Amino acid sequence: MRGNVTAPPSTPGHRRARRTAGALASTALLLPLLGAAPTAGTDAPSASALQRAFAAASAEYHVPQSVLLGVSYLQSRWDAHGGAPSVSGGYGPMHLTDARSALAETSHHSEGTEDARGDGARPALHPEVKPPSDTRLPARLRTLPRASALTGVPAERLRSDPAANVAGGAALLAAAQRELGEPLSADPANWYGAVARFSGADDTATAAAYANDVYDVIRTGEERTTDAGQRVALAARPGLVPDTAQIGETGLRSVSAAGTECPKSVSCEWIPAPYQEFGDNDYGNHDLGDRPVSQSIKYIVVHDTEGAWNGVLKLVQDPTYVSWNYSIRSTDGLVAQHVKAKDVAWHAGNWYINAKSIGIEHEGFLASPDAWYTEAMYRSSARLVRYLAAKYRIPLDRQHILGHENVPGPTTSAIPGMHTDPGPYWDWRHYFALLGHPVEATGSGKSGLVTIRPDYAGNRPTYTGCVTSGQPCAAHGSSEVRLYSDHDEKSALIKDIGLHKGADSTIDVNDVGSRVSTGQQYAVAGHWGDWTAIWYLGQKAWFRNPKKHPTAVPASGLVVTPKAGLDSVPVYGRAYPEAAAYPAAVPVQAVSPLPYTLPKGQKYVVGDEMPGEYYYAVTFSTDSHRVVVGKDLYYEIQFGHRVAFVRAADVDVRARR
Repeated sequence: MRGNVTAPPSTPGHRRARRTAGALASTALLLPLLGAAPTAGTDAPSASALQRAFAAASAEYHVPQSVLLGVSYLQSRWDAHGGAPSVSGGYGPMHLTDARSALAETSHHSEGTEDARGDGARPALHPEVKPPSDTRLPARLRTLPRASALTGVPAERLRSDPAANVAGGAALLAAAQRELGEPLSADPANWYGAVARFSGADDTATAAAYANDVYDVIRTGEERTTDAGQRVALAARPGLVPDTAQIGETGLRSVSAAGTECPKSVSCEWIPAPYQEFGDNDYGNHDLGDRPVSQSIKYIVVHDTEGAWNGVLKLVQDPTYVSWNYSIRSTDGLVAQHVKAKDVAWHAGNWYINAKSIGIEHEGFLASPDAWYTEAMYRSSARLVRYLAAKYRIPLDRQHILGHENVPGPTTSAIPGMHTDPGPYWDWRHYFALLGHPVEATGSGKSGLVTIRPDYAGNRPTYTGCVTSGQPCAAHGSSEVRLYSDHDEKSALIKDIGLHKGADSTIDVNDVGSRVSTGQQYAVAGHWGDWTAIWYLGQKAWFRNPKKHPTAVPASGLVVTPKAGLDSVPVYGRAYPEAAAYPAAVPVQAVSPLPYTLPKGQKYVVGDEMPGEYYYAVTFSTDSHRVVVGKDLYYEIQFGHRVAFVRAADVDVRARR
């Protein structure tokens, strides 16, 4: 977003409405490389200009080209993003940070109404907390001015000129190497300490995790075409062993990971959210539990913070505010844990989902079309999610790894206030590749199911409302595909009666009423030329799916359809038990259907089967807490952009392969 008015960053849990104000490229393939990069001065085509810039900067500042390329890949995957700043104020292929300049250009507003707790058994929670102001910027957010001083290149050129940006990054690496008392060696193994320092991390564990990722990239090798059409290659060095002892020379502080639940492959700090009582039996900002003993953990919910790191950490430590389990920093992938996995954080706006999920916030803003998430953050997040999924047996698919935008409204009245992060610019295809579960075809063309899988870089639907209501957002790669009422882009968008009542869906960046996202699966309802129809929110919805460049691939799995004799069945936003399951001490919670129905003849992909369940926790003391489990079974289904639930007694289940 760009503008002349600076507003404080909005807060986690409030990022839906953005009506009045307000790329990563496709998944990198681990391909064998044919040879080394072209050297500076060769007669290479313009598509090799960035490769030559890396070679030139390497020669000028005596930084091994593989180190320079590896660092840049972890920062930006070599993309320039048109000179636009990242969420942390980073510019260009080297992600040189100038956060004060970026914040001066960017305005972020939020008017979300979601109750992050989402529990109808107690009054809605709408904490009136303003993001804390903090004008002090850490060194990791001021690397561009230093690069300008080292190179003599004006800051504006470092922001906008990729070649200059690469040179600035090389100068920073060379300076870090000299400060460590190390020679400007031609051997990339001797640059581990400088790479660790380049991360901008405050502690040795985070810096080491970052450097390890860079050297993993160098050992594996990478090759891809950037968002500007530049072909860049890094030849693999599988036997490279860096001098990791240099981390002791960096002078960074040590941070204990004691008490955290994180894999050893990420840097993790314990920054607890307070469980604290105040007022008349009021408390915050989460509930104590005994998961997974008392209840299963079935979901991981991906959020973005809609705020900068320091302010976000202050918010989660406020007992009157809401909570989430983890935060991940953009610049270096640092993980901070706030709530134990056994406890229930208030993050998703649906108490059923909260009680059975882990929430992870990522430093970012969904409606900044040219703000991007770093590779360091994606990789750190993927390692954390892989670890949690293995520990709690959570399937790595889009029915269990949800965006906040995929969480259903628990009741009809809650639907319009549900949140829409991490939004259309989160690269789900790349993320699932990092999770080790790439989005691929799993069925035959006759299966009748599809998995949404557009090419992220080439898929650029028009959105509005990123800065000013009704005005187009900047063109940008997207994980999401738009749905129409007919096989014609001039036809009306699919209606979402829960979100808009009788009004049409829009192309606003926060409007999830008529779009599907990478990895989501749907039953096919028809074909017409380059168009495919799916069942969506009880309607036949069309999207472009040309054979030469498909936006979906065949899938296999289970689907539900109404039992014979039923014209339609109700759809629910939570899977609560039947009334007879509640003990006398726990108030019965209404099993209230949403305004949608699942009509006969339609099919929807199944994510899971589960009994109705409700976690009663409305007091600070845990004495009265109960987990109520019913006999009625439910199926989670991919019903629209959000998941939903249907009673097993209402539907038949069929396999599709």
